[in-house]
Amino acid sequence: MKEKTYVEDIDRSIYDMKNDEKDAYKVKEGLTPEIVEQISKEKHDPTWMQLFRLQSLQIYNEMEVPDWGPSIEGLNMDQIVTYVRPNTHMSAKWSDVPKDIKDTFEKLGIPKAERKSLAGVGAQYDSELVYHNVRQEVAEQGVVYTDMESALTGPYEDMVKKHFMKLVTPRDHKFAALHGAVWSGGSFVYVPPGVSVTIPLQSYFRLNAPGAGQFEHTLIIVDEGAYLHFIEGCSAPKYNVANLHAGCVELYVGKNATLRYSTIENWSKNMYNLNTKRAKVEEGGTIQWVSGSFGSHVSYLYPMSVLNGVGAKSEFTGITFAGKGQNLDTGTKVVHNAPKTSSYVNTKSISKDGGISTFRSSVVVNNKAKETKSSVSCESLMLDDISRSDTIPAMDIRTKDADVGHEAKIGKISDDAVFYLMSRGISEDDARAMIVSGFADNVSKELPLEYAVEMNNLIHLEMKGSIG
Repeated sequence: MKEKTYVEDIDRSIYDMKNDEKDAYKVKEGLTPEIVEQISKEKHDPTWMQLFRLQSLQIYNEMEVPDWGPSIEGLNMDQIVTYVRPNTHMSAKWSDVPKDIKDTFEKLGIPKAERKSLAGVGAQYDSELVYHNVRQEVAEQGVVYTDMESALTGPYEDMVKKHFMKLVTPRDHKFAALHGAVWSGGSFVYVPPGVSVTIPLQSYFRLNAPGAGQFEHTLIIVDEGAYLHFIEGCSAPKYNVANLHAGCVELYVGKNATLRYSTIENWSKNMYNLNTKRAKVEEGGTIQWVSGSFGSHVSYLYPMSVLNGVGAKSEFTGITFAGKGQNLDTGTKVVHNAPKTSSYVNTKSISKDGGISTFRSSVVVNNKAKETKSSVSCESLMLDDISRSDTIPAMDIRTKDADVGHEAKIGKISDDAVFYLMSRGISEDDARAMIVSGFADNVSKELPLEYAVEMNNLIHLEMKGSIG
């Protein structure tokens, strides 16, 4: 009997589990000064942060919605709840987390991953962190890993004030301004000079509430000569109303320091993912981005590296998988501001069932950035005749003393390769999934083990509905 090669929908039940809403508190739908002040009061903000939020709201109201990317007409801020506090307090003990929330993270493998291979974990549920823990030996090195609210109102307030939304400012774009007004949750990390954190830190963001937004802020400072690998995971169940993710990531990489930032974004397909990520790298420093984008209805996501010091480096490895009903506009930006800087971009995109995948790259080499090298490589794989893949490179080179290149390839799965695998007893579904996994192999090799497994599982799940 021929194996069935089409199913009505992907079985992504591990991510689609939903908990009954037992919120301790949530604000009204919409976006007003009163709501922003309410959030600020809930967060016990210092005065300067309260003013910053209100100024950001004013900027948000003055700015236009971006009109150059995918349509976000289905996103109505008047129907989005910008703050949902779960019915719990943050705990350093897993046993103290409420059972329904704990079960969610257990099924996603978060505590298991912590026990095996992580130096510290933060778990955010809706608008607040519900669990945060860091290994004693890491804390004894002077490494600070805490939630943003504790950093903001505790001994690190001055450090937060100096860096908060200085890389990504509210005037960058409308949704950066939105983030500045209603941000909540996220992680603060400081690695002292010369300290190497040999095992990764991880934050996982789970959005459970329908019709809500999540606006976590991640601020990481890796001081001179230090090393850190930070992992970020995201997921949400599917609802028939729009959800919004407009987080912000600011990374400061000191002289001769290295930061590796890995992300797997597996939002549900009713999510508008309008996230902003940016790194500033000093002399001899390195930022390494590893990015996997699988979920959301619409994405605008372009991690940016600003290379400010002589010999600073940026490496970006990414994969995007756009399925039915998805329009994922992703890519990366690099600004070379100093001599002998280098950037390397290697991305893969996959589209199927009418999904649209657009890759945008922006490389700017300023006139002082002599002896700069930059290489951008983009490969796209379309699995049918109704999908779409576009590559939109932009290069602004202001010195003749630079070596800059861009390469793009677009192709389809070879019928001969599928036939060969099927002749060896492999089903058509599995043959195609195997080819796609091979195509994505260079990205999965860069991920920690549990995330590489998750990425391959997602590819297999997505492939199940792609043929027939």
